[in-house]
Amino acid sequence: MGVEGATKTGQSRVVDLDAGTVAALRACLAVRGSVALDLVRDTALVLGSLDGNHRHPERFSRLFVEHELQALRAVVEELPIIRLHDLRHTHATLLLAAGESVKVLSERLGHASATMTLTVYQHVHPGMGREAAASFAALLDG
Repeated sequence: MGVEGATKTGQSRVVDLDAGTVAALRACLAVRGSVALDLVRDTALVLGSLDGNHRHPERFSRLFVEHELQALRAVVEELPIIRLHDLRHTHATLLLAAGESVKVLSERLGHASATMTLTVYQHVHPGMGREAAASFAALLDG
């Protein structure tokens, strides 16, 4: 399933989501609908405030750290405190380390080019050269 939304540039783009994420978003939508029907209209923001407006990114990130992450840390004390935006970097790093195409990741992140993605996430690539060499040797060996 794809989700469309405005970017920093004001242009819309579609981001594909897996079935589990879609199910979680639908469950969230059901809860929000029990609060107010305006929160489930087609134009409603997924992470909007309870009055349907945009949340200020820094305040939303602070709430994330104070509430969501603190609840997780109560269960797993080794978890570091991260900003909400760091989840984006974690997402990108894990996908690159799993071998996802830089071009696909660049589109998911809304980067202007794959070069920008490579520049930001070049730290993921050390060690991948060895894997590429081993893969190439295996291909040559047949």
